[in-house]
Amino acid sequence: MNNKSFDDKRIAHGYASDRPWLHKSVIERLKSDLNITKSFHNGLDVGCGAGLSTKALKLICDSVTGTDISGEMIQVCSDTYDASEFTFYAAKAEESLLPEMPYDIVTAAGVINWVDKDAFLKNMSLVMGKNAILIIYDFWISDKMLQNDAYTEWFHNLYLTNFPKPPRNEEVWRQSDMPEEFIVKNQVTYQIKHEFALDSFIRFMMTQSNVNAQIQNHQKSESEIYDLMKQTLSPIFHGINQTLIFDAYSWYIERL
Repeated sequence: MNNKSFDDKRIAHGYASDRPWLHKSVIERLKSDLNITKSFHNGLDVGCGAGLSTKALKLICDSVTGTDISGEMIQVCSDTYDASEFTFYAAKAEESLLPEMPYDIVTAAGVINWVDKDAFLKNMSLVMGKNAILIIYDFWISDKMLQNDAYTEWFHNLYLTNFPKPPRNEEVWRQSDMPEEFIVKNQVTYQIKHEFALDSFIRFMMTQSNVNAQIQNHQKSESEIYDLMKQTLSPIFHGINQTLIFDAYSWYIERL
């Protein structure tokens, strides 16, 4: 699937500045789930976006490379991260280049909804080493804020009504779908909590694919959306920070 809907300068800079670094929590979960006590040597972050997931992978990996189909995202990464510690290049998830040293860990955050699964796994089998681990994960906004039922009502009655979710492939990958060189070790679901002020929450919501689709299709302008959210969310935030609950999953897949 050749999806370049995020190849937009506004979205790339929004990802870099307005998205919370929840990827760190995913890495902490990974360390606990797989009982990891030492660093990996060579890691690949597929679909790196603005580099938040690559920065998280660097916490447990000596050398990291990030790739993304969006040239705008890669430009933001190159402008943000030290070239002596991070390598970035533009590529489809199915077309990662062969590294000098096979990757012993690969992360793919929020990617699989847009990829050709068979082509992606074929490519991963080429770039990953024996017993390397592929971590497929994602997290997304839910209809829940801590002790705030008004947000749940806003989420269903205003947000999803005005900004329906664009179509995407939400297939869960099972062992029966895997090539013989891959084994699904575990699949876990969990929640991540993050505290937002009103303005930071609105700026975060402006990077959502639901909202981006409306802007790109010229159905609503950025200013119209921002004003709508500020007007309707102000009574929900009551001038204080609120804690959003993200739903999340991680799949741990080993290359034999």
